[in-house]
Amino acid sequence: MSSDRYPYTDEGVFVVYEGPRRPEDEMRDRATAFYDLMAQRRSIRTFSAQPVPLDLIETAVRTAGTAPSGAHQQPWTFVAVGDSATKRRIRLAAEKEERTNYLDGRMPDEWKNEIARLGTSWQKPYLERAPWIVVLFEQRYGVGSDGARIKHYYVKESVGIAAGIFIAALHNMGLAILTHTPSPMAFLTSLLKRPPNERPFILFPVGYPEPGSVVPELQRKPLDEILVRCQG
Repeated sequence: MSSDRYPYTDEGVFVVYEGPRRPEDEMRDRATAFYDLMAQRRSIRTFSAQPVPLDLIETAVRTAGTAPSGAHQQPWTFVAVGDSATKRRIRLAAEKEERTNYLDGRMPDEWKNEIARLGTSWQKPYLERAPWIVVLFEQRYGVGSDGARIKHYYVKESVGIAAGIFIAALHNMGLAILTHTPSPMAFLTSLLKRPPNERPFILFPVGYPEPGSVVPELQRKPLDEILVRCQG
C-alpha cells in the first residue's frame, strides 16, 4: 500500500502517529505558559557548587535525543563531566585559548566591543564551580561495525536543534546553563578521549545559580522583528 498519507518503502517500517490533539484554548494556554517559562531563561556565569543529581542530566540528554536529525542518524554525543580533576583541566585549557583570544589579538576588536556589555573575560571560573560540564560533540560521520565511514547529513543543523532542546529541558527543571564555545575547541576531543569522527560543538556548564547572581539587563527582539507573516 502506498499513498501520501501512508507511505511505504522497502527500507523502513511505518507506524501510525498518535500525537496529542488538544482543544485550541488549551493549546494557547500551554503555549503561553511555555513562553513565560522560557522568557525567564538567562545565561548564568556564577554557579552554586550545590550538587545536581546525575539522573537530571541524563533525562535532559534523553530529551535532547528526541530532536529531529538528517536521515534520523542522530549525529550527537553528550559527554557529562562531574569530576573535579577533569573540570579543572577543561578550565585551564579553555582559559589558555580564551586568553589568546582576548589579550593576544586573535579576537577582533569589534567582537570584543560587542560582548563587553555582557561582562565576559578570558577567565572562566564557572567551569570548575558548576557541578556539571556537558560537552556536546557533533559526529561528522558515522563508523560502521566494519570500520567503514558512514556519511552523515545535516549534522550541524541536527546537533543545533538537539542543543536547543537540551537547554529548554534543563531550564524547565529549574537548572541554570551557559552556552560556551571556547575557540578553538579541539582540546576537548583529546582531553575527553573522543574518537576522530567527533568534533566539539558546544560546552554547557550546568547547575543552580549562585544566590544573588546577576545578569546583564537585556531586551529580546519583539515578535514583529523576528516573524514575517505570509498569509493568503
